[in-house]
This record gives sequence, structure tokens and C-alpha cells, in this order.
Amino acid sequence: MKRFLGAVLATVLVSCLGGPAGADDPEATAIVDKGIKALGGEEKLAKAAGATWKAKGKITFDGNDNEFDSQATVQGLDHFRSEFEGNFNGNTIKGVTVLNGDKGWRKFGDDPMEMDKDAVDNEKRTVYLQVVPAMLVPLKGKGFQVAKAGEEKVDGKPAVGLKVTGPDRKEFTIYFDKESGLPVKQVAKVVGFQGDEFTQETTFGSYKDFDGVKKATKVENKRDGEKFVETQVTEFKLLDKVAPETFNEPQ
Repeated sequence: MKRFLGAVLATVLVSCLGGPAGADDPEATAIVDKGIKALGGEEKLAKAAGATWKAKGKITFDGNDNEFDSQATVQGLDHFRSEFEGNFNGNTIKGVTVLNGDKGWRKFGDDPMEMDKDAVDNEKRTVYLQVVPAMLVPLKGKGFQVAKAGEEKVDGKPAVGLKVTGPDRKEFTIYFDKESGLPVKQVAKVVGFQGDEFTQETTFGSYKDFDGVKKATKVENKRDGEKFVETQVTEFKLLDKVAPETFNEPQ
């Protein structure tokens, strides 16, 4: 049961943010710049200290859909806090995940545990896979390398892909709608709570304006082609500052 709850927590909390990007690929740079403009502009996105959001959704295990509510706050790419409450197999479960630089913790109910180095590294990847599609500005900073990839249709519309190498030297691909420039799909290898690796395909849709910033409010995840998490973002806000205690070890 504890292993199941761990899988639930890790999944829910992640589903619901080299040299400069495109330094040797002007086309990639242009795609990133168009995407940033479509989301709200570099000035607004780059000056934000962090972001916070709330969501509701459902996660599928063994063919069963389990509903949950979650909220998260992120600062940079290595400070993250997410909380969730859901009904899983008839049980009400609350959980917290916190990443604070090179430290991290998970808590189920009253049962906290500290992450080891591998878990922290996996959580950092999870965080940047969320932040990049929502902000895009990190792709222009140190640690990311970007090159133009192929094109395909997403939800029946043409999209152009970028192959991205992250700060952990792992790759993923993100696709942008050719007309609007908005991110619409991401494909990445991810590690589950039990250490299993999956190909995760995430689609982004139903963009809405939140105080001048566009955010996908419909996010769907598939793992190895199977339906996994469907999330509806209900609130999203950029933050001028984030209280340091946000990322303290959960008590």
C-alpha cells in the first residue's frame, strides 16, 4: 500500500514548470522567441521570481480513475512545493513534495521521508519538464541546448519540434503550434516512483489568459501510450517573490 501511495504522490505532483538556447541554430532561437512572445513576453516571464497554480484532475491506475486536487509553487528550476489531496481506492490521501536545491522530501499523511540523491535528481528533471513549457525563458539560459527537430500534427494542427538537452544532459522534445507559437506537446523519458523508466507524452491545450500570461489549462499525460493523468488548471499566477519557508521540510 505504501508503495502504491508513493507512486500516486510522485505522479500527481509532477503532472499538474550547455550554452544559450539555439546558439548554433537560429531557427531554434526563432521558435523559442515566438513561443515566449505568445505566452506573454520575455520581460514579464523573465522577471518573475516564481509561479503558483492550482489544479484538479484524475489519475488512472489499473483502469481506475482517481480524482485529486493539487496546488504547487515553483522558484527557478530547483525549488518546488506541491500538495495534493485525492481519493484513491476509496481512501482519502494527502501528500506533499518539496524540493529545496539539493535536498528534497515527500510526506504521505503523517509519514515524511527524505529523498536520496537519485530521487532529488529525478525530481529536478520533473520540475524543469513542468516549468519549461509554462515559461520557456529557461531555454535561453545556461544549462539548456536547443536544436530544431521534425514537424508533426498535434490535435490536427501542424507543429514544429525542438530537441532539447537539459541541465542533466538528458533530452526531450517539445512541439509548438506553427501558427500561434504556443507549446502543444512534450515527449520525454521519465522515471517513476519505483525506478521504472517511461516515455511520457504530454499535451497542452485550452490556453487561457492569467493576468497577461497564457497558460495551458488542459494538460494530459500518457505513459508508454497509456492514459495516465488528466489535469485541469484552475488558477495560475506569476510571483514577484516567494517566501523562503515555502520550501522548508514538510512537518
